[in-house]
Amino acid sequence: MITQGKRSTVRTVQSQPVRLPAKKGSVFKHLLKHKVLLLMLLPGVVFLLINNYLPMFGIIIAFKNINYVDGILGSPWVGLDNFRFLFATSDAWIITRNTVLYNFVFIILNLVFAVSIAIALNELRNKLAAKFYQSIMFFPYFLSMVVVSYLVFAFLNVEYGFINKGVLSLFGLNELNWYSEPKYWPFILPLINLWKGVGYGCVIYLAAIIGIDSEYYEAALIDGASKWKQILHITIPLIRPVIIITTILAIGGIFRSDFGLFYQTTLNSGALYPTTLVIDTYVYNALINMGNLGMSAAAGLYQSLVGFFLVLGSNWIVRKVDKDQAVF
Repeated sequence: MITQGKRSTVRTVQSQPVRLPAKKGSVFKHLLKHKVLLLMLLPGVVFLLINNYLPMFGIIIAFKNINYVDGILGSPWVGLDNFRFLFATSDAWIITRNTVLYNFVFIILNLVFAVSIAIALNELRNKLAAKFYQSIMFFPYFLSMVVVSYLVFAFLNVEYGFINKGVLSLFGLNELNWYSEPKYWPFILPLINLWKGVGYGCVIYLAAIIGIDSEYYEAALIDGASKWKQILHITIPLIRPVIIITTILAIGGIFRSDFGLFYQTTLNSGALYPTTLVIDTYVYNALINMGNLGMSAAAGLYQSLVGFFLVLGSNWIVRKVDKDQAVF
């Protein structure tokens, strides 16, 4: 301390942290110490390697003319010919348009309805009733698309369907052959997707809402905030990180479609192709009819690459708007 008159200046020297060299074998000891946790992690790692990383070897199929005599490695290279075949067809614009627009509508509808229902369930006073409603909405998520297709067929069947016999006939309207009228399916498919998937999304957002500290709502009540203002200024802002993460992940799969939804529920009707044919069903039909593995692999690689860059782009936009809300 140095004193000059009434002034005093205190100089404090901050010690810099000193890094000690890692002891030999410390990493092994650390792994040995947490061996139980590592063993719990092992099944997930093995599953990830087998299902996500080992199949990446098959990417080379997209650049080859596969034949079963020479095998994958021995088949001749064709470069980008498989990609040219995919986009040179007259249906290229139709399948791309349908895939993107349907998934965009699915993302918006599932987000709005899942968040709204989650908020409504959280506001129910009777928690037993809330759990019952949640279970009822979550149940369709477990149904196979084959089962869903039969349920849809029971509604839309020309001769015995509930819509034709129970609704249209009641109002004196003409019966419709739903599986030959493509103009109605841009409305039918989003409704089916919403009915099947909204329960799953609701559970995710409901879990995020339940985790909000109740003191925020108590303080809002003291300030005289209505329930609507609490939702707008507390609930939605606090679950926004979850909304952003799920939306970014959904955008990453915008070039992939629910194969069962577009193939099973439409009965793969050729009359509906103008509004129901997407990349996945198109590739499947081409694979069945022509057996072209290279074109099928090219379509899968194209979808994966586009989805990868869409995730990066969406996260970059979020990072520019609010850095703290970005995934990475």
